[in-house]
Parts: sequence; C-alpha cells; structure tokens
Amino acid sequence: MHDGPLRIPSVDAASVLAQRDAVLLDLRAPAEFEQDHLALARNVPLFDDLQRALIGTLYNKSSPDVAFEEGRRVVHGRVASLVREIAAVSGRRAPEGDLGALVDELTRGGIHAMEQRMTAEPVRELAPGAVILCCHRGGLRSRSVAALLTGLGFADVAVVAGGYKSCRRAVLERLERWSAPPSFVLRGLTGVGKSLVLRELEALRPRWTIDLEDLAQHRSSILGMVGLAPVSQKLFETRLSERIARGFDGVVVLEGESRKVGDVIVGSSVWRALEAGTSLELVAGIERRVDVLLEDYLRHPGSRAELAQQLSFIEQRLGEREWDTALVRMLDSGRERDLVRLLLERYYDPRYRHAEQGRSHAASFDSTVPRECARRIAEWIDQQRRAGS
Repeated sequence: MHDGPLRIPSVDAASVLAQRDAVLLDLRAPAEFEQDHLALARNVPLFDDLQRALIGTLYNKSSPDVAFEEGRRVVHGRVASLVREIAAVSGRRAPEGDLGALVDELTRGGIHAMEQRMTAEPVRELAPGAVILCCHRGGLRSRSVAALLTGLGFADVAVVAGGYKSCRRAVLERLERWSAPPSFVLRGLTGVGKSLVLRELEALRPRWTIDLEDLAQHRSSILGMVGLAPVSQKLFETRLSERIARGFDGVVVLEGESRKVGDVIVGSSVWRALEAGTSLELVAGIERRVDVLLEDYLRHPGSRAELAQQLSFIEQRLGEREWDTALVRMLDSGRERDLVRLLLERYYDPRYRHAEQGRSHAASFDSTVPRECARRIAEWIDQQRRAGS
C-alpha cells in the first residue's frame, strides 16, 4: 500500500443488476443479507450480527471513532479468514503474509483519515470475473476491503456505488416501470394444481410465466407457509425484479392471487397484469384436489407438526364450537383425506367462490394431468395470438 489517495473503482447499481458473470460479494452481516440480496450475491460478512449491532450502538451512543476502533479490532482478528473466503469464492489464490499488519497500515490515522484517503472512481466496464464488493451504503465496509484486496494483489476489484441502498432503489424503479405483455391468469379452486400447471407451462414455453408463490415461498393461503420459508417483502421484490429483467416471450402467464401472497404485497405493475389478464379456469375432481394438497403440504417430515399448529386459525374462522380441536384430531388420527376434504368443502371453496363471484373465464381446462393441461393452455394461447395478429 502507499501513502497517496486510494482510488477505488465503483460501478452503479444498474450495472450491478445487469451483471451475469461477475463475482458479487455482499459484506453485510448475515441478518442484513437474509432480509434481502441479489441472486448473484454471495454473503461474505465483514462483521457477524452481534458485532454489527455492537459497532452500531457504539457509533450512535459513543462516537464514530470509538465504533471505528471496535471495527478495526474485529477485522484485525478476522482478516485472514475473510481473505481466504473471498479468494475461494472468486477462484483466486489466497495471499500469504502478515495480513494483520496490512490492516494496521490501512487503518492508521482513524476513520477520518481513511475516508479522506479512499475515493470512489466510477468505471463503465468491468473485466469478466471481476470482484464487486457491496455493503449497505457503499461506505467504509466495501471500500476498505477493496483497498485491502488491491494491496494484496487482487486485480479487477470494485465497489457498488451507494451499496445495497442504491440496488434497492434500482429494483423498485424497475418494478414500477414494468409494463406487462398480454397476460393470462390461471384461476380455479384450491387444489386444482395451478402452480403445477404453471411450472409445466414454463418448461414448455420458457419465459412465459411469473411464479409469484415460488418467489414469495408461500402458497397464498392461511396454511400457505407450511413446509416453506417465506421471504421478506424486500427479497420478494428483488426476486420479482430479477425475473422481470430476464424478459418474456410475447406473453406472461400468472396464477391468480389476491393482492397479498402470504405477508408480501404484489406491486402495482404486476397487480395490473393480474387484474387485466385473460382468466383461464382450471378444474379437477375433489379426489384429485385432495391428492394435490396432501402431496404439497405433507411432503416434508416437519410439515405435519407445522400444519397442526396452523389449523387452530381455521377452527377459529369456522366459528363453530363443534370444530374446536377437531381438525387437529383428524390429522393426528391419520384421517388426512377427510381433513383436506372438509377444509375444501367448508372453508376454501366457499371463500373462493365468494371472491370470484361475477368473474368470467375465457376458457376452461382439466388440470388432472398438469403437463397435458399446460400443453393445451399453450396451444390455446398460441391460437389467440395468431388470431389477433
């Protein structure tokens, strides 16, 4: 390292969102990363969650200098493992030597000296396989690690200008600007297999679909989180933005949803596509619907206990004393088919029919065999497109 200014290459958020072959390393703490991150990103945290919380507290209640010294102490002890991890993820050779001494040299003079020495220098293009570092605001976390890596001989290292915050703004702007191509919406009673058909349709016609439930990791019902790990609103929007960025082959097909998919809210541009889209009805017999739901909800070993916990909410909504704990007893006694049939007939079907009252469908398809149903839907949409051309 040298005593002069350290010019750190930086790229804007739009360029980062367009990257496909760069190595994007997110230096934020694990909890920050879990809340939201780009699909390309790998989490290589500079601080763990407790360290980040302590440094933040020191910054707010003591001073930036005290917080900086604590961060410096943590990094001094972690730098060797940090560099090894970055080298492994980026496919580079881990350097040897006294990395702690390099940290001391880099951080001498304190936070103000570092901020004055490190300046971001925008660049338009990056070499293939470049290492891009991201922290929350594009501040010292990413710039200091970039300076360290450069001093160790790593080539093609850059930071994200504005960090995660700028990427977040770019995601929201992309979602807001999006205008859907002609849209088609799969609708039907719970258990007809709308998601199964949607996934088969994507296999038959790549870049035709948006699977909102998969992006949200929620089936959009009161029991919809069973066996899944629902994501945050921010991560849902990031995933949706990345799906939109991949483009569409003339149409978009979605599964009919309410404005909320679990706890996440569908944004205005996608909601317009759902509301204005051509409705296609999927139908299947009650026993097929029971089969679909049993396979979906009881697929994982821990799902049974999770399902039993959630059934109490439906018992309360049924509002009849006779159902108090009855649903859980049915599950515990091995009467799963009876349980699912009852839920469909007494809970899900009445609510769906009420919500869909007055809605018309352009066509109806038997969804008993999802791949066959997807094939017939694809052919029907192709015919409509030819007729309208």
